[in-house]
Order: sequence, then structure tokens, then C-alpha cells
Amino acid sequence: MIPFKPLELSDKKNIDICLADNTFRACDFCFANLYSWQAKFKTTFAVMEQTLFIRYQDTDGQLCYTMPLGKMPLEDALLFVIKDAEENNIPLIMKCVTRRMWLCIEKAMPDVFQSVHDRDNDEYIYKTERLISLTGKKLQAKRNHINRFKAEHPDWIYFPLTTVEELNECSVMLDEWEDLNIGKAEKSLRYDYIATKIMLENFHFLQLKGGAVRVNGNIVAFTIGEPLTKDTFVIHVEKAFAEMNGAYSIINRQFAEHEAIDFKYINREEDMGLEYLRQAKMSYYPDLILQERIVTLK
Repeated sequence: MIPFKPLELSDKKNIDICLADNTFRACDFCFANLYSWQAKFKTTFAVMEQTLFIRYQDTDGQLCYTMPLGKMPLEDALLFVIKDAEENNIPLIMKCVTRRMWLCIEKAMPDVFQSVHDRDNDEYIYKTERLISLTGKKLQAKRNHINRFKAEHPDWIYFPLTTVEELNECSVMLDEWEDLNIGKAEKSLRYDYIATKIMLENFHFLQLKGGAVRVNGNIVAFTIGEPLTKDTFVIHVEKAFAEMNGAYSIINRQFAEHEAIDFKYINREEDMGLEYLRQAKMSYYPDLILQERIVTLK
């Protein structure tokens, strides 16, 4: 049986070693996401032979695995997962499996698994240069929003998040955002809120990068992300006051320009099947939709 255990902050180094050569661009395979969302997914992990094994509880309560990543030959790692599912008397379900991961699984163990498309967990990937330039007719509306924001708030400034004081300001803004959008009674139960708080509270330990926009001395938008692969940066959090026209557009552009400029692509994660998120992510016309699949035994 794989020796799964809950994630702790001190596990970051060992997990990072397993993911050091990761090229799959999937947002789930970074320590910050795994750690910050474990309240929702009850995430557990194990490291064997510098290979990361993940088992978590999906939203329907079903235990699921991810594809093992690391130095161990994939066939050997998959056999460990198959045996673990058998010993726990649960069906073997692997999620967060990109199309390229699926091809690797098929090559390692032909005709053993089957897969179906998991559209709600597809990830949206954009060329960084295009998010900065916003060129073309399709993105005219984004440029208009930014121009309006600048005209209505001439004192606006963008700055990278570096100090504890700035991170605390973001935490205060997050509380205000939740009160406006969700309500005070519900925010402490929302996993997105919990995950964002964890990232803000452990920002430096998690080696995250952040940026914010300030108007009239107050933070009105902030973003948190980190390098995911050698050519891809991932956005974990983006919050802005929607009633300020262009606030989301300007933090998106400014963060890409100042914090992710060295990366060819930006992964803005999945839409979770939420229509408003799908519309928002599609409105930037992704260069790549990273298809994810659910993998089971035949």
C-alpha cells in the first residue's frame, strides 16, 4: 500500500524535487495548489523513489488519484496505484490527466486503461505576449476597459507584492470582496477563500509572486501566481472589485507584464464548470485549452 499522508508545509522541498522536471503545464502539479486546497480535497501524498503520488477526495466524495510524476518508470508507478486501489477496495480513478499524460499512460501500459474528457477541468492557457499587448479586434473590449479604468482613476498604481504589510492589505481586501460577493456568513466556508488566505499567509514560504493595483491609497485588485514549468506561469488567484470598470482587465495585464514576462505561456486554470468563469476565460481567447481526462481501468 502506498504510504499516503496529509500535506504539511515542511513537505514542500520533497514534493518540489519530484516536480522539478515537470513539463505538463497542468496547474494541479505545484505544491502551493496542493497545499492550499487540501481543506476541500483532503489531499494526501507519498514520495517513493523521487516520484510523487497523490490521492484526494473529489467533490462527490470519491477517492481519486493523479498520474504519478517523478523518476520512477511510469509502468511501475501505475502498478503501485492499481494495487493501492485494490487494497483499499475502491475503484481506480485518475483525474487531472492531461491529453499528453494520457498518451504517456497508454504507451506505458497499452490497453489497460480507458479515458473520457473532463471538460469542466480543462485549463485555459494564453501566450503571455498577447495578454500584455491585447492586440487585435477580438481584444478591443479589454483595451477599452483598461482605458476607462485609467481615465476614471488617474492616480492608479501597480506594484509587486513583497511585504507582509502589503499581503495583509490584500487579506483585508479579500474579506471586503467576499462580503460584497458572497456574504459575511458564508465566506469562512468557501474553499476558494480559504485557499487564498493560506496563500497570503504563507506567501514567502510558498515562493509565490504577486501584484496589486492601488487606487486612492487602497488595494482594489490583486493577483497571485508562480512558475509552473520552464515556459509556463500559473495564476492561482485574481481578485478585483467588479464594480470598478476595468479593474480585472488592468490587473490581468499588469501582472503578466511585470511578473510573468519571462514565460511564454500563462495558465489561468480551469473554470470548474461555472458559466461566468467560462465566459470570462473564453473572453481572452485562449491559445490552448489544456484538455483533461478521467482515467479508469478497462
